[in-house]
Amino acid sequence: MMQNKSVTLRDFQLSDKEKLLQVLNNPLVTQYLSSKIPSPYTEQDAVWWINEGSREGFVKAICYEGKFVGCIGVNPGEFEYQRCAELGYWLDSDYWRKGITSEAISLLVSDVFSNTDIVRIFASVFSPNIASKQLLLKSGFFPEAVLKTAIFKDGRFYDNHLFAMLK
Repeated sequence: MMQNKSVTLRDFQLSDKEKLLQVLNNPLVTQYLSSKIPSPYTEQDAVWWINEGSREGFVKAICYEGKFVGCIGVNPGEFEYQRCAELGYWLDSDYWRKGITSEAISLLVSDVFSNTDIVRIFASVFSPNIASKQLLLKSGFFPEAVLKTAIFKDGRFYDNHLFAMLK
């Protein structure tokens, strides 16, 4: 388990199921997440995530003061992109703006850079997601590119803002 102050990262467990259902059915949380996250998010989706999906890459449950409140992960690329990885995260909206995700990013990025051969971590952000852009800048990522009209979700196009951090 990785920890810093009141933020800890751990593997997912079956007791996380109800919180997964609650948070991943909240449109405020999911509006700028990948549509590979099912909507509506079902109990079957949560069980699959806990037992299988969260075991790929470097994925952790974010806990704040001992309570499960979110998810963070780094997924390594394949083939010639194997030394590169994509960062993703979400947090229960009740816990936004408390520095929790910033701490979680710091813990996970430090662990990945220290214990793997990954040398570049990047994040893709939907254009209207100002909070996530600010979070990544605060966390030491730099703006790398804006891919115009690169995201299409829920019948709408968005620019994809890429942020990166090098080891």
